[in-house]
Amino acid sequence: MLTSYIRAAMRHAHYEIIEDALPFYGEIPACQGVWASGATLEQCREDLESALEDWLLFRLSRQLPVPVIDDIDLSVREVA
Repeated sequence: MLTSYIRAAMRHAHYEIIEDALPFYGEIPACQGVWASGATLEQCREDLESALEDWLLFRLSRQLPVPVIDDIDLSVREVA
């Protein structure tokens, strides 16, 4: 399920070229604060995926909310 979530989130990534030493910039708007830059689009994409993984693990480990993406809900629920 985690892999499916990451793939879905990456499909929603937005990329642009900026005037910088690392001109490729990418972000996932639904995941506040998840962004990356790189010298190439592929490097940017790889760094963005890594940033997303770190962000998800941090939020899930602290039971913080994670947005539902493409009907994939990673919310931690208490079992009664």
